[in-house]
Amino acid sequence: MGIYGDLGLETIINAAGTLTRLGGSLMLPEVLEAMTAAGREFVDMDELHLAAGRRIAELAGAEAAHVCAGASAGIALMAAACMAGTDLDKIRRLPEPTDMRHKFVVQPAHRTAYEQSIRLVGGEMVEIGADVRALQTALADEAVAAVFYTLAWFLTADALPLTTVAEMAHGQGIPVIVDAAAEVPPVENLWRFVKEGADLVAFSGGKAIRGPQSTGFVLGRADLIDACRLNDNPHSAVGRPMKVCKEEIVGLLKAIELYVQRDHNQDSLTWDRRVARVIETLSDLEAIQVRRQMPYGIGQLIPHAALTWDEQTVGISCGKVVDALMRGRPRIAVQLVTPAQVGRTEIRIHPHTLREGEEVVVAEAIKGLLAV
Repeated sequence: MGIYGDLGLETIINAAGTLTRLGGSLMLPEVLEAMTAAGREFVDMDELHLAAGRRIAELAGAEAAHVCAGASAGIALMAAACMAGTDLDKIRRLPEPTDMRHKFVVQPAHRTAYEQSIRLVGGEMVEIGADVRALQTALADEAVAAVFYTLAWFLTADALPLTTVAEMAHGQGIPVIVDAAAEVPPVENLWRFVKEGADLVAFSGGKAIRGPQSTGFVLGRADLIDACRLNDNPHSAVGRPMKVCKEEIVGLLKAIELYVQRDHNQDSLTWDRRVARVIETLSDLEAIQVRRQMPYGIGQLIPHAALTWDEQTVGISCGKVVDALMRGRPRIAVQLVTPAQVGRTEIRIHPHTLREGEEVVVAEAIKGLLAV
């Protein structure tokens, strides 16, 4: 029955993308082998963090790097680093930021649920307008610890460019921290944001990079990366509960090594071929509009098939189709996108989390629900 069948669970064909609620991505055999090998020995965890960080920084073209328990943990550690630095007394006082800089300036376009990680360590969000004057005024506050900048496909409102924000913040001696959790591919984004002025950038390790889902990493300034490390496990700090085990650190390192060496052009061809098969399978449904589409923004640039239709004409909503697919056999997950995210309701079929041939299974299942 398999490991999940033994627990009474049914596995899922995942066309919804690298979502946390579906387990992220599938690790490559080399990653699993590295994790198994790491589990056979003991190691000093602080030394492992330092060694893995040096190697990841080399691969990503950054001053320094630190492995953490996912991108959200990375946000928390970046915030703690900007507040407490490497001062052990301040580190142990968090999340009570008495006598510390603790405010994080953020533009409206960058407000997300993930900023809770900043509040978790004692930070306070300060929203400003997306204009230079508002940012200049906010940066004059001596309690500001950093500017928080977020990049994601669902953040489509206008915002000041990262280069502008970084130049202004650095003029006041204030760092800029970036949540770029899912902003690869392209692989160049691993070093793009630091080059554009970010002091710290958090990435997920369990999405396109295909490391353990519970991992992430922070890239950036060596002094602030050292502060991230000291605010993290195994130290007595706010990051103590955000533990990354030795197997996960080694697995993530292997995944990043493999990712930067991949033939990314071949990946794109594979994804486009799968999207084309979905479109071809569904093209004879007259009331359905299906097209190849890329996500908004500069990251997670993976094509997907987008489906829309007039729900009154077809007689079934996108939401009901999504629910029916998850109740079917095999169970299939697709992404439901809402008007609040992109201005319309649509279903997206993502190719990068599918095994070869599963795109046809997904398309045929959708066709069976709509061709009635």
